Amino acid sequence: MATNHGSSKVGPGDTTFASRMGNSTAGDGDIGCCGYILMIFSIILVVLCFPLSLCVCIMIVQEYERAVIYRLGRLVSGGAKGPGLFFILPCLDEYRKVDLRTVSFDVPPQEVLTRDSVTVAVDAVVYFRIFNAVSAVNNVEDFGRSTKLLSATTLRNVLGTKNLSEILSDRDQISDFMQTSLDDATDCWGIQVERVELKDVRLPIQLQRAMAAEAEAAREARAKVIAAEGEQKASRALKEAAEIITESPAALQLRYLQTLNSISAEKNSTIIFPLPIDMMRSFMK
Repeated sequence: MATNHGSSKVGPGDTTFASRMGNSTAGDGDIGCCGYILMIFSIILVVLCFPLSLCVCIMIVQEYERAVIYRLGRLVSGGAKGPGLFFILPCLDEYRKVDLRTVSFDVPPQEVLTRDSVTVAVDAVVYFRIFNAVSAVNNVEDFGRSTKLLSATTLRNVLGTKNLSEILSDRDQISDFMQTSLDDATDCWGIQVERVELKDVRLPIQLQRAMAAEAEAAREARAKVIAAEGEQKASRALKEAAEIITESPAALQLRYLQTLNSISAEKNSTIIFPLPIDMMRSFMK
């Protein structure tokens, strides 16, 4: 019966578990005299109970799963098995199935004191997958729970070194830094952290009101500056127009007639008697 052996790590640039963990993948070559005797009895039992023994000896793992087999407490040589069929000896072998698909979990809201002494509640979501089933089973008791606890601790440690403004504006950089830190820490567990995202940053109500008042004051100040700049530009334009009109008397006459036309168009009940512009100049003098 053909058996399929699982690979150590999926993805470019990844090293194998054997080169990383040394002799932790030692085979079952030294199970002792008693171990060999028990193995012989187990094989005899399988032969005597054939074909009913096939229901106990033949196991199946899916494409996204790997099986880590232990024989008399020792890891079977060849690493994790799968996908497909694999063979175990009754009463001697025990195995654990490991799911290699990407798993996500929510990091509970963490009360964090930022570098500028502001208390915020931040939660996140972490995506990870197992790239080495053997190390995930051998090197940590519960890889899922350990990864969750490590993620919560890393979230508090990273955000504790940031100001509130940096947490609100630099979420992508914080997520990338957390992903790198978690991936390095869980590498010996056979876990690869693929993505970390900050979900929500909750501020105290008093701080929210203060920030809203600050933002409103900043908008009002900006509006006043824009209005002052507009008046300044309008004054300069009026000054340039007055200089041009002063240099050309005909332009002043045209402006006078245009003003009369505008008044008569807006108020039809008003009667206008135009006076010569020269007469008005005499009064102005």
